[in-house]
Amino acid sequence: MLTFPLVSLSKPVDPVKIVFALSEMQRYSLKVYLCKPIVSLQKTFQMPVKFAIIKERKNPPDRRVVFSPEKCQEVIQQFPDAQIIVESSDIRVFPDNAYRESGIELAEDVSDCDVMIGVKEVPISALIPNKKYFFFSHTIKKQPYNRNLLKAILEKNIELYDHETIVDESGHRLIGFGRYAGLVGAYNGFRALGKRDGLFDLPKVEHLADLDAVKAELDKIKLPNIKIVLTGRGKVAYGAKEILDHMQIPEVSIEDFLSKPFNQAVFCFIDVMDYNKRKDGQPGDKRAFFRDPSGYKSDFMRFAKVSDMLITGHFYGDGAPFFFTREDAKQPDFKINLVADISCDIDGPIACTIRPSTIANPFYGYDPESEKEVAFDASGAITVMAVDNLPCELPKDASEGFGEMFMKNVLPAFFNGDKDGVLKRALITKDGKLTQRFAYLQGFVDEKTVI
Repeated sequence: MLTFPLVSLSKPVDPVKIVFALSEMQRYSLKVYLCKPIVSLQKTFQMPVKFAIIKERKNPPDRRVVFSPEKCQEVIQQFPDAQIIVESSDIRVFPDNAYRESGIELAEDVSDCDVMIGVKEVPISALIPNKKYFFFSHTIKKQPYNRNLLKAILEKNIELYDHETIVDESGHRLIGFGRYAGLVGAYNGFRALGKRDGLFDLPKVEHLADLDAVKAELDKIKLPNIKIVLTGRGKVAYGAKEILDHMQIPEVSIEDFLSKPFNQAVFCFIDVMDYNKRKDGQPGDKRAFFRDPSGYKSDFMRFAKVSDMLITGHFYGDGAPFFFTREDAKQPDFKINLVADISCDIDGPIACTIRPSTIANPFYGYDPESEKEVAFDASGAITVMAVDNLPCELPKDASEGFGEMFMKNVLPAFFNGDKDGVLKRALITKDGKLTQRFAYLQGFVDEKTVI
């Protein structure tokens, strides 16, 4: 048997040479024997991928970006088959010149790129047909205000990868801005405290250069003797905890927090089984709760009776018990008077969060008796901070952190055949249809939008 040295599958292959070699074999009536599946050829030969860092067009303007100039250079060095084009923008936290000085190409038109990467929703009019897009689409929970966006994505034959759907095999998110929401949310909570009670005057985060500057401002203040309860165990909660730890606020056990007085500010870090309990009095189980919370009721009032400030870093799932209701907030022993509601579920588990607030006006008051909004510093009111786009206040740090996660967890999939299934799991639309994983959105797409 004659052998023909076709190609080494362990090295990059030239497809032109493969075609020539196969034709020569056919010419001489030679049989072809492949030692490895032909799919190996597909994995070793990689076409260059042209990525576009697109301009953010949603209002209000968002200054964040997925890749900083420095990160763009790292991507190019780590992935030689990656090319990055940055769409010119006058609002991005990193100016065009910073990219240009880093040797990154800028363009007004990026329609020749393969993959479009942004942060917030892309306006329908700006969507380019037949492209791959990465951005937060806010559609996977059937948000009615973005139904037309999802319809347009399908009509334009766009492959949509939502940042929120980029998960590992266990369903845990691989990228996000959660840490920065926690950092800014906790800071804003203390800013509200200082302004309301005349204790100190912290500047807005958006007026500070970066996270180091935020922490430097906190070094200048002294907290009164208050008890703070922090909920959650995800990136948001740990971002908030990073602020509390930086301020050297002692963390105390649940038992001590509930039963002891302190002569300094302290905080208690509680998880889902600490503020929920089974209705039948049996021991609770966290996994069982996440599967079906209907057999549980809130046990948060024991914290509300001794806490001055609540910082929320939890994820609230449909059907779970409310932390506290409007009736709970009316009780004489309800002690919480300030809520930094980073989770920001409106008119839901945190009764005083009756609307989101804004970066421009981050605080409002909730009067438990009338159940109405009042001034944030009104007598007897619960002061609420419920900004729902907190990472926007720290665009530089948030962008740098997000870019690191994207480069580590997403980009390799473009050059390794998506061996871990990251892209496959994240893909919402393909060939003008919803993928099987997101087929549950079909009814949502088919509904008519009421304007």
